[in-house]
Amino acid sequence: TAVMSEIDGMVAFGPIAKGKRKLIITGGDGSEREYDIPRGTHINVQDGDHVKAGEPLMDGPLNPHDILRVLGTEALQNYVVSEIQEVYRLQGVNINDKHIEVIVRQMLRWVKIKDVGDTEFLMEEQVDRFRYEDENRRISEEGGKTSVGEPLLLGITKASLSTDSFISAASFQETTRVLTEAAISGRVDYLRGLKENVIMGRLIPAGTGMKYYRNVKIAADATENRKQEDEFDELADIRSGLDLPPLPGIPGVGSDNGEVPAIEVDDDVEEFDIDEAMAIDVDDEDDV
Repeated sequence: TAVMSEIDGMVAFGPIAKGKRKLIITGGDGSEREYDIPRGTHINVQDGDHVKAGEPLMDGPLNPHDILRVLGTEALQNYVVSEIQEVYRLQGVNINDKHIEVIVRQMLRWVKIKDVGDTEFLMEEQVDRFRYEDENRRISEEGGKTSVGEPLLLGITKASLSTDSFISAASFQETTRVLTEAAISGRVDYLRGLKENVIMGRLIPAGTGMKYYRNVKIAADATENRKQEDEFDELADIRSGLDLPPLPGIPGVGSDNGEVPAIEVDDDVEEFDIDEAMAIDVDDEDDV
């Protein structure tokens, strides 16, 4: 992987020792950073150049952990998304950034505690970012000293196994180990995520599956109603042009007042017996 500058400063080359060339960067405050560059590697800077923090000093891919440490979370997210997108673009595949960003967000969900302050965390403990922010918010409201943590970059496998839900983790990999550790430590799964709710056969906590939106009633679309009225008016115009008999009970198309007209029955018509009409003489083989 390529070496990147950790500070802003001037570049100076040092002596060559053990097959590596020493590169020294001196910051404006007098601080220095030394880097060993292997011989034969193309160096992107010259003696006396001014470099910025995060700038690569040699050819090659950057270490994502170095980007996170020097430039921060947002710069790392942009770098990972662009690198993954480049692989797909070379194959002519177009993918929306949001699909990759969701995965990168989960990879950066954990924080390592460096200063516990007045919180309940332990030194070097890895905690969920949401729990970290909630605990610091609680301590801040009480007037205490908040904790200090540094963001962690985890692989997708490690991130999936580090989730708060042991049901979700057990369904992914290392099922025996995950369930054993959950039983020993007496863990409780509060079913806050989508995956564990699907496994348990419950509604997912999203959309109308959330309690807040569960009883929402959708109002009728006024545009759709107006469209149906226009179609009805068009049908009425067509009937009037064809000189057809009026339709009973439809204002403007049938009677003038919209009432269904009475139907007169001729008394001379003989009564129709449905049972007699459907009867079959089973004794007559020719009729069967």
